[in-house]
Amino acid sequence: MTRNADETRRKLLEAATSEFAQYGIAGARVDRITKSAGVNNALLYRYFGSKLDLFDIVYSRLVTETVDQVPLDVDDLPGYAVRLYDYYSTHPNVIRLTAWSQLERPGQPLPQAARDAQQDKTERIVAAQQEGVLPNTLPADELLALIVHLSLANTPLVPNAQEHIDRDRRRTSVLTAARAILNGAADTSAGSHDTVASTDSSRQHAG
Repeated sequence: MTRNADETRRKLLEAATSEFAQYGIAGARVDRITKSAGVNNALLYRYFGSKLDLFDIVYSRLVTETVDQVPLDVDDLPGYAVRLYDYYSTHPNVIRLTAWSQLERPGQPLPQAARDAQQDKTERIVAAQQEGVLPNTLPADELLALIVHLSLANTPLVPNAQEHIDRDRRRTSVLTAARAILNGAADTSAGSHDTVASTDSSRQHAG
């Protein structure tokens, strides 16, 4: 019985993921989801509650999978941006559900999995900044946001006006831009240190 229930849940989640990605929350139809999963409507409500509850579960599941499949590497943030870009390219439902969530549930907090992952990544960047691995001129959360934003290039969240996008060229641009952000922050950091050192030297000389 447990095996059958698990299999039913899996089928419903897969069908719901496709349905929500294509139609959003309001446009999704419970009967289409259950028909695709090969079960009756009663089982959907039994296992997942309402359609809205089901959407939250599906979205949280995709977020968790993304975090697991594309872990943060503080030693290579540009590479992390590119890996996210590649993942979103091959897993478009992640982006589509994110877009639907923002459109139809603008006041709803992010899934707990997303908030936990955000907090963990921010803390790891802070630690790397304190150790001198990453420049500290940008707040850790802002640096993370910029890197993630680059990975969303040419998705429904950051659409492009061009009809055709050379994905390899865009991928290279994501990598180059991420490196430029880090190099620029590092240069600014070095410049500020030089200014402080110069000021201290002038004060010592004047004294």
